[in-house]
Amino acid sequence: MLARVRSGALMGIDAVVVECEVDMALGLPYFNVVGLPEGAVRESKVRVVSALKNTGFELPQKRVTVNLAPADLRKDGVAFELPIALGVLAAAKLLEEAPLGRCLFGGELSLDGTLKPIKGVLPLAVAARDKGFEGVMVPAANAAEAALVEGLSVLPVTSLREAVDHLTGTRVIPPFSRQGVSHPVGRGRAEPDMADVRGQPDLKLALELAAAGGHNVLMCGPPGSGKTMLARRLPGILPAMTFAESLEVTKVYSVLGLLNEGHALVRERPFRAPHHTLSDAGLVGGGPMARPGELSLAHHGVLFLDELPEFRRNVLEVLRQPLEEGIIHLARANQNISYPCQVMLVAAMNPCPCGYFNVPGHTCTCPEHRVFDYHARVSGPLLDRVDITLQTRPVEYHHLARAETKEPSSRHHRERVEAARQRQRERYRDEPSVHCNAQLPSHLLRRHCVLSAGAERMLELAVRRHGLSARAHDRLLKLALTRADLEDHGRIEDVDMRLAIDCRALDRRGWLHSNTQGGTLPHRSGTGGRWRPPADGPLPGGRGVTPQWGDGGASSFEEETRRDAPSVSSVGAPFPSGDEATSVS
Repeated sequence: MLARVRSGALMGIDAVVVECEVDMALGLPYFNVVGLPEGAVRESKVRVVSALKNTGFELPQKRVTVNLAPADLRKDGVAFELPIALGVLAAAKLLEEAPLGRCLFGGELSLDGTLKPIKGVLPLAVAARDKGFEGVMVPAANAAEAALVEGLSVLPVTSLREAVDHLTGTRVIPPFSRQGVSHPVGRGRAEPDMADVRGQPDLKLALELAAAGGHNVLMCGPPGSGKTMLARRLPGILPAMTFAESLEVTKVYSVLGLLNEGHALVRERPFRAPHHTLSDAGLVGGGPMARPGELSLAHHGVLFLDELPEFRRNVLEVLRQPLEEGIIHLARANQNISYPCQVMLVAAMNPCPCGYFNVPGHTCTCPEHRVFDYHARVSGPLLDRVDITLQTRPVEYHHLARAETKEPSSRHHRERVEAARQRQRERYRDEPSVHCNAQLPSHLLRRHCVLSAGAERMLELAVRRHGLSARAHDRLLKLALTRADLEDHGRIEDVDMRLAIDCRALDRRGWLHSNTQGGTLPHRSGTGGRWRPPADGPLPGGRGVTPQWGDGGASSFEEETRRDAPSVSSVGAPFPSGDEATSVS
């Protein structure tokens, strides 16, 4: 006799309905599984037979063939064991087949017939709802996860016997209650506070700008200047995730089995900080049975790459397309898989291998060629996709010596970020694919960006003098728009554009890729190829980011900008310095 039970196979972070066909025929006793099963699926026949026997079912001595259709799709995992066992019982006429057609089934069987939790229950439940099934029958430990999908009956079972009793009507299992599951309120856990970071007011306000628009950030500075500490506090100033965003993130974590026990829904924005030995497949996903990588695990959150030049070149270069499109496409021999990756990239690096190039009070010990090689690991195309580039400096002693801090808290920054995001939601209410300024496509930029005459002139000068690419131009414009949203300006004012230019120091100062003649870097000490720090002083035209090195073009750019565009001195400097930051509202 032939019986059919439906389950699901994972493809990316989605599930495809799989039909488990079980045929029981005369012949020598044999149990065979076909339909491109991987190792764990092939082994399931042993667990299924033992579970049926230890649950008390006597099977006829016949030939059993299990086909997992569609046959051209590879099947992996242990979720097929419950549907295969139920199909065997139906084929042996120990169970009616009719009730099996109303649900999708998934679960791993132990040898005594108890059910163990499985990966990917949320995608399975979504597939069941989309294909019109009444419900899903899953292990009780996965019931809360499946209950996140509305309009679906979730039947939690603890054993094969309990599942059979429900299907035969001997014992009815009540559907799992959704109360308190589907609509999270607030944040799931306490997060590190921005007030813990002493000093660095410019960097804090720049990260606030990045959070308000979803912009990518690169921080360069000596060890111990607060780069990692600031990056870890960035998720705490981002707005809370919506339920739709939480559901997308939960699907990724469900596929990898990373959901915390007792917490079916991921409510906090992810923060991922992989080690620099990461492979390209570990970053974007892949493998024999393709699985999401670190980029997808950071979906709707922050991906922090510390010691950026230490990552292998091929790993950094695969970031280009995902950062631009917010989605990863993987091509396999028999399938194409897509993973979501709407992330904020935050990267940190030292100015040189020893970490002290251009740092007052320290002597750089790096030979000239090592500094060039170190910076060359970060390619121009990757740098072109970074909106904000910042220099960090050692924290001044008076900040460390204070008994009480007057630093703005994460709550203070988050309130400003949420207000700016609300203005963006209102602006893009007719653009369903755009949720923040960083996601604004190029063809819509000029529709939503209104510039003052001075801001337009500054933008033109920046593009002409520094040869900015079209992508860099667009990102500069989006950054200025975010600054205008933070300050509730009706248009992009001069001060907004100046701050955006200051925040793209790598474009206008040649910070990482110097154009010095003959391959010689400035500020060379003249003894043994070592370095001495240049004279430190404020930049002309405002408190911007101090250049690491360059050919003098930055100064002339500032002078030309001040001459041809209205001054921002009457409006205020882009970033307050010192203790002024504590009074920013």
